[in-house]
Order: sequence, then structure tokens, then C-alpha cells
Amino acid sequence: MQKAIFILITVLTFSINVFGQSTFTLKSETLGGQATSTEEFNGFGCTGENKSPQLSWANAPEGTKSFAITIYDPNAPTGSGWWHWVVFDIPADVNELVANAGNIELDLAPKGAIQSVTNYGAKGYGGPCPPEGHGLHQYQITVHALKVDKLSLDENTNPAIVGYYLWNNTIEKASIITYYERAKK
Repeated sequence: MQKAIFILITVLTFSINVFGQSTFTLKSETLGGQATSTEEFNGFGCTGENKSPQLSWANAPEGTKSFAITIYDPNAPTGSGWWHWVVFDIPADVNELVANAGNIELDLAPKGAIQSVTNYGAKGYGGPCPPEGHGLHQYQITVHALKVDKLSLDENTNPAIVGYYLWNNTIEKASIITYYERAKK
């Protein structure tokens, strides 16, 4: 009986250690399933506050040397989607971007992080602004755990080039999805 209990405890301990491991996770305290006028862009016919959401991540994979954050809308009627935020060279000891860190004038992003141009043609965060009556757009917010300290790019690098470098250097990534729609007036 003691041997059976010992085996059961050993199996349970092994199972918890192997299957109970935490995974790389991204979350936000300020953003839910639907974006609001707080995150909405201010321009292109939109009148939102254009504040980037607070984001935090946990359980980065072994070997992570830096992070990148992207926000991408695959539903934009462009044939290639729309990049709303591209931040890279976030130091490996950082696990959060505070709300409105995408406003480059406020200098709230972590030291050394680079916020490159978006498809709006500006640096920093550019919130949701789908065409009126185009339906719900999906915004994919992703944190990339990178195997390099720096991508060796600058703030003028277009999102497609940054995406290529991310594709080549990502160890793991975690995402959350939010939606936004502008009703036809």
C-alpha cells in the first residue's frame, strides 16, 4: 500500500511539474474584448483619445533577450492589413508597457525601446479607426520574445521590414485580440 501511495504521489508531482507549467502570456488591465474611444485614433475621421492600452506579459521563454509589441488589423481594406503599433528593443527585464506608452511625446516607454512608424505614417501608437460601416475589425496585439538584444533597426523602419526581422528572431509570442467598429452615420 505504501508503495502504491508513493507511486501515486510521484506521478502527481511529475504531472504538475510537466503539465502545470505556465505559458508565455499577454494581458491588459485597460483593454477588454472591445476597444473604446480611449484607444481609438484621432484623425482619418476618428475622434478618439488615441491612448495605447496597458500591456503586461509573464513567463517569457528561456533565452529571451528582448521583446517587441505589435498591433495589427488584418481586416483593413488595404490588401495587406494595417500596422497600428510597432515597438521593439524592449529590454528583457521589462514585462509591462504602461497605458499611453505609445505617445512618444510623454516618454513613457521603457528606456531603449524604439517605436517605429505605423501605417499612419507616424511613430508611436495609432489606434483603431476602421472605415465607417466596414464592420468589426480585429486587432491582434502581440508580444514577441526575441533571441536578440536589438533588431538593429531605427524608428523610421517601416512595419513590413520590422515584421520580417521579428519573424526571423521570435522565440515565442503571445497575443490578445480586441475588436472595434465604426457604425455608418
